[in-house]
Amino acid sequence: MKCPFCNNLDTKVIDSRAMDEKNVIRRRRLCEVCEKRFTTYERLENVPIMVIKSNGDREVFDRDKLFGGIMKSCNKRPISLTQIETIVDEIENSADREISSKVLGEMVMDKLKNVDQVAYVRFASVYRQFKDIDTFMKELSKLLSENEKQQD
Repeated sequence: MKCPFCNNLDTKVIDSRAMDEKNVIRRRRLCEVCEKRFTTYERLENVPIMVIKSNGDREVFDRDKLFGGIMKSCNKRPISLTQIETIVDEIENSADREISSKVLGEMVMDKLKNVDQVAYVRFASVYRQFKDIDTFMKELSKLLSENEKQQD
């Protein structure tokens, strides 16, 4: 950190404290050349994730919207809120700063497939907009063949 008094680059931290806001750290520093003290504040830069919709529109990632969609697919299933929160956290933390809604949906389906296959099929039926029973059956057949391969 550059000293604001003499522009020296050799400063040391003599005290660090988290502020009331969770994302701010206050650091008390000492310049090793002019020996003056100064304070700096570090803040976590919060760059929002942008979701690129299928029509090309962009919107800010909405964690609650994702959580709600997963909750609906897990309704009356033996899946805890902690498991759902973990799925949302993993997706949010691994997503690029810009992500297509298609990739986002595929990420959710991959996570749900490993947690609960019924929730996976429910989510897939809405996400992939199954138009008829044949489309639904194709997805179930694909899921069953994947299960058979894993058991072998």
